[in-house]
Amino acid sequence: MDVKAGLFYIFSAVLLFAAFRVVTARNPVHAVLFLVLSFFQAAMVWMLLRAEFLAITLVLVYVGAVMVLFLFVVMMLDINVDSLRQGFWRHFPLAAAVGALIALEMAAVLMGGFRVGEESKTAAALSQQAAAGAAGYSNTRELGILLYTQYLYPLEIAAVLLLVAIIAAIALTLRERKDSKAISVSDQVRVQARDRLSLVKLAATRAAPPPEPPPAPATEEKKA
Repeated sequence: MDVKAGLFYIFSAVLLFAAFRVVTARNPVHAVLFLVLSFFQAAMVWMLLRAEFLAITLVLVYVGAVMVLFLFVVMMLDINVDSLRQGFWRHFPLAAAVGALIALEMAAVLMGGFRVGEESKTAAALSQQAAAGAAGYSNTRELGILLYTQYLYPLEIAAVLLLVAIIAAIALTLRERKDSKAISVSDQVRVQARDRLSLVKLAATRAAPPPEPPPAPATEEKKA
């Protein structure tokens, strides 16, 4: 076993352990941190496969942006873990059935992809090694050429969908809500002193009013 295979087994073992701890950790903050660790190990596996662009994208996008956002959200929400654990065993059969279905689908796809002849696998491996060893070969450049030539229209459709989602999020944020108190910045800038302060002229001294006489005690009427 060479160094590359040893590193693959190490990264894979840590990845499996981190993924297992994501679903078994009692603290949601610890679960997010283990998910960050699993993303790092997946990026290392991509590096071993000479897919450096995918590895850097995984670290920058998921670890640097998405998971950090999840971590801050989980820490600020202060989630009550005890309430989340209620009803775990009641929903466990459905969750186990969904997990088994996903595992079977992935196994069917992977086993179907591995059913190729030995000659085709050997030829593909040799061509990949020759391409990787060629001078001036760039995995990122080849991926960019493939995206902007063969998959140009799907890429543009995805970009338009993301743009629509960004505009919708901004519109929902800027809409006026009746159940929230908001301050208009333009009104605050245009405000003047007379709008905030009113002067009332009062006399310097003022005589105290005379005291009122006490009320007379009520007398009961004499009975006839």
